[in-house]
Amino acid sequence: MAQVGHVSAVSLSRPNNIANIWSSRSAKTSGCTSRRSSSSTVARMYGLSFAGGDAMGLQLRIPPVHAFTSRSNRDPLPLKVVCIDFPRPELENTINYLEAAFLSSSFRTSPRPNKPLQVVIVGAGLAGLSTAKYLADAGHKPILLEARDVLGGKVAAWKDDEGDWYETGLHIFFGAYPNIQNLFGELGINDRLQWKEHSMIFAMPNKPGEFSRFDFPEVLPSPINGLWAILKNNEMLTWPEKIKFAIGLLPAIIGGQSYVEAQDGITVEDWMRKQGIPDRVTDEVFIAMSKALNFINPDELSMQCVLIALNRFLQEKHGSKMAFLDGNPPERLCMPIVDHIQSRGGQVRLNSRIQKIELDKDGSVKSFILNNGNVIEGDAYVFATPVDVLKLLLPEDWREIEYFKKLEKLVGVPVINVHIWFDRKLKNTYDHLLFSRSPLLSVYADMSVTCKEYYNPNQSMLELVFAPAEEWISRSNEEIIDATMKELAKLFPDEISADQSKAKILKYHVVKTPRSVYKTTPGSEPCRPLQKSPVEGFYLAGDYTKQKYLASMEGATLSGKLCAQAIVKDYELLAAKGQRKKVPQTTFA
Repeated sequence: MAQVGHVSAVSLSRPNNIANIWSSRSAKTSGCTSRRSSSSTVARMYGLSFAGGDAMGLQLRIPPVHAFTSRSNRDPLPLKVVCIDFPRPELENTINYLEAAFLSSSFRTSPRPNKPLQVVIVGAGLAGLSTAKYLADAGHKPILLEARDVLGGKVAAWKDDEGDWYETGLHIFFGAYPNIQNLFGELGINDRLQWKEHSMIFAMPNKPGEFSRFDFPEVLPSPINGLWAILKNNEMLTWPEKIKFAIGLLPAIIGGQSYVEAQDGITVEDWMRKQGIPDRVTDEVFIAMSKALNFINPDELSMQCVLIALNRFLQEKHGSKMAFLDGNPPERLCMPIVDHIQSRGGQVRLNSRIQKIELDKDGSVKSFILNNGNVIEGDAYVFATPVDVLKLLLPEDWREIEYFKKLEKLVGVPVINVHIWFDRKLKNTYDHLLFSRSPLLSVYADMSVTCKEYYNPNQSMLELVFAPAEEWISRSNEEIIDATMKELAKLFPDEISADQSKAKILKYHVVKTPRSVYKTTPGSEPCRPLQKSPVEGFYLAGDYTKQKYLASMEGATLSGKLCAQAIVKDYELLAAKGQRKKVPQTTFA
């Protein structure tokens, strides 16, 4: 495949400046077992799982210097060139990017508070980090509390004993993510995104080892480039199917946003049949798309979710263009946000798990009580955890409030992320995200090709999203790997066999998330809460809260900005409330 772009090389070392927030406890393995392949090759396996809506993994310990230097237990890499990157697309002139930039600037230009608010935020995923970052930009003092010893929430990652990283999920940064793209620019880390060619690549189940591409021409504007990509692909859909699909989409195109919002009550599968679109269109395209969007199949997913994604991808020239982060998310994305927060007087504390929300006599929050007995007080309080964690800790006095009662409809969807290191370099792959179209797998990528930090010219590391995962989340890691290998044998028929008579597994990691992003089923939209709750001084952030990007990294980031905006708007009210109470402080048991 011809590649056009510029070549990037490894230049990832940086001084260590993060010891002040990371746990100093030694890393330890969890669920470590081993087995032998057919050729007696030992395959080391690390599995982890969690309950209560919070992923758990190996403790992350950051090396004292140069986190990205070569590992001593490997031979030196023979090549310095690690990937072929494509130029950053021109995003800055799109309407959505400019709107996101304006919202970001509103925090920097807002009047400086006479007395900064101390805002206690629970959860250091992208929603919590975003909330804290923009509150700090507005002159306030966030205290960000994370239960675990790793940043990132749903983008968390861990380093194993051999120095290899494994992640909670396979994370893709789209051109249609304006708040994420602004965040990278504000932090000065745009160069950490590795942009790929503007294509969507699908495996062909009926032709094992082959792929079908949707290529978006750079010379055409939107939505013509997207329509061209669809029309030029004759391997997945026939012309009659394309025509029926286009006719079926006309109401969404004509009806606009009001029509899209009205489709929340119907599944993708039912909507397609209602519009007279052949079932084969759903089977060929929308099973893969549904699993990529929300880890569930079209018979469960709300059509509103798909229409919102299609709108973003078709209305913005570079909306569906994808980028990979150039390394592990905690260090390459989350730490720059933490550095920014701390440089403006905010705090980030790991290993700070909330045990109880303690209420005042008026029903508002008096404090957060931690598992270790510490009591944290503030002028305002934010929960930026997954919705399932919030529901577990919701005070009894709040449960009958309609705002909180609606949350019962929102439930996190289970997902499994699998990493497999092979003893050789696989050839039947691309420097890109790939849609597997497998009944068990969603998307996957050879991270030894797509990501600078994980680059290896001699061995492949496949990262795969195992979804839907509801029936698999309680199964053993070995069962999951065996099932994954059977699917990979179809994707790599010449290179992988289920019995490992071809490529051998060197090791693997399985990361189970029983409650990931909220499940976007029909009827869930009215249950999504605004960031400002009816309880004075209490706010929410998270992709499940009301914002237009649904369950995604972009949605989480935008929710944090909207939460910070609500707090800034309530400054006078919150400052007055603080004066009526004692001066906020942290006490220790």
